[in-house]
Amino acid sequence: MYRAPVAEIAFTLKHVIGLSPAITAGHMGELSADLLEAILEEAGRFAAEEIAPLNQVGDRRASTYADGAVTLPEGWAKTYSAWCEAGWNALSGPEEFGGQDLPVSLAVAAFDIWNSACAAFALGPTLTVGAVEALKLHATEEIKERYLARLVSGEWTGTMNLTEPQAGSDLGALRCRAERREDGTYRLFGQKIFITYGEHDMAGNIVHTVLARLPDAPAGTKGISLFLVPKYLVNEDGSLGAHNDVFCAGIEHKLGINASPTCTMLYGDGHYGDEPGAVGYLIGEENRGLACMFTMMNNARLMVGIQGVGVAERALQEATAYALERRQGRAPNAPKDGEMSPIVEHPDIRRTLLAMRGLTQASRAICYACAHAIDLADAGAPGPETNGDGTRFWNERASLLTPIAKAFSTDCGVEVASMGIQVYGGMGYIEETGAAQHLRDARIFPIYEGTNGIQAIDLLTRKLPQSDGACVRGYLDELAAIAEVARASNRDEMGKIGERLAAAITDCREASEYLLEEMAAGRMEGALCGATPYLRLFGLAAGGAYLAQGAISSDPSESEAGRLRIATARAFCERLCPQTQALLAEIKEGGQSILQVPAETLASFQ
Repeated sequence: MYRAPVAEIAFTLKHVIGLSPAITAGHMGELSADLLEAILEEAGRFAAEEIAPLNQVGDRRASTYADGAVTLPEGWAKTYSAWCEAGWNALSGPEEFGGQDLPVSLAVAAFDIWNSACAAFALGPTLTVGAVEALKLHATEEIKERYLARLVSGEWTGTMNLTEPQAGSDLGALRCRAERREDGTYRLFGQKIFITYGEHDMAGNIVHTVLARLPDAPAGTKGISLFLVPKYLVNEDGSLGAHNDVFCAGIEHKLGINASPTCTMLYGDGHYGDEPGAVGYLIGEENRGLACMFTMMNNARLMVGIQGVGVAERALQEATAYALERRQGRAPNAPKDGEMSPIVEHPDIRRTLLAMRGLTQASRAICYACAHAIDLADAGAPGPETNGDGTRFWNERASLLTPIAKAFSTDCGVEVASMGIQVYGGMGYIEETGAAQHLRDARIFPIYEGTNGIQAIDLLTRKLPQSDGACVRGYLDELAAIAEVARASNRDEMGKIGERLAAAITDCREASEYLLEEMAAGRMEGALCGATPYLRLFGLAAGGAYLAQGAISSDPSESEAGRLRIATARAFCERLCPQTQALLAEIKEGGQSILQVPAETLASFQ
């Protein structure tokens, strides 16, 4: 049975990533510590009672398709309606359109809970939140007035239409076309694939955001425009009109997240309407659509990172519960003539559970820190060394952490789910326990919204060079200060947290400088060989620092939670952080082993 870790989530927000001082400084609007905890408590209750029961039901029954219509599993629409009525979809939405305008960091924490309860359910609202953000920043006032309030409330849902059969990650290759009309609207023609919640039966309208190319557009990504294409046209009085020429041609049969419909969408193929083409409305400027879409993509990447955290948390909870009750063999210190020991008493199981907990908590803190940076940028809060407007500082910090939040956290989600199966043993491989579902669900997270390899390239080529490397250097200085506090502690239970963490941060600093030098010298191919290990190294250093901060802020004499927090940080820093040394060697020395093998040589083995 799922139980939201509300106390740990609140602790991470307030004492690890800095929400408490931000509230005190007035950077979080109307949010108070009491309101924060009340919202998290209610989110946890709703998730456990309303959403979590859908998880296995949705996995086993999945969504179904017939004649262009998608039917979600039993209970889905009813729960979604209750979710909207409770105001959860409006949590971070703009106040002028019915939202609560609460911080992104709180919304991310809530989605942490929703994804633990049922990742397939949380996916739909995740995309709607992204659509709201894109429209809020880039749409005309007319579009905002017509669509935003209903998207904020959840009465209508949003989607993101990027991928085409020939254009996956390479958006410059997309072919979906848009034609201008004299009334200022556009007509769209083309096919999109892998569209999450592109068609369903739980909302009155579906608002698609679609990338397409105008006839006179420049080639590549500079010629892409973004359009709003509703499933049902909206009349001037706000009522729903005719069905737009948008058609769901089918849904995919997938490894996981089976209840979430992954749709193939056809625009302008003549299924609906008298005039060919799906009616669309321009968002932003012509040929500048990718900049608008990146608003959604960056939001989605952080939210996908929290999907990894949510599923990892569920896998951790269930594996821990099983390890406490399952008896097998005798632990080393158990009486020889006694009964079998709970497997949690075996050192290897404790090792596994501590690794699962450390990776989950580290990923959670990284995602929350990214969201917190977004909040501080929005608030214009000063940076650590900034007396004036710190918006640039915090925007760069959020930009730096986004690929790490997405990739490190989703990789950890897969690892933790896999380790959870291992704790169960053979029963973990049996579907009835639910452990296998977590691994199947989590496996998509490192793939969609930009594969983790693309996130690593983004970190290396765009985020590392920000402000000539000053952004990364300043961040690592902050992490090093945490390590120094931990190292200076005379508490025995802290072990070698500070020492091991300081070494990992030093490795991250050396890797950063090496890669900056390689790129500056034009040795880009070699630098790219180190992109993925660099992101992993960065995640271990950052995650270790946040766990150390949690340990520093905990008093083991006060609670079992504090003792567990310190033990988790110690296990992570002493057991996982030393991996950074090997990753540094791979970054600096591993490129030649890759580049010496031509692509045609690899192909010759087929």
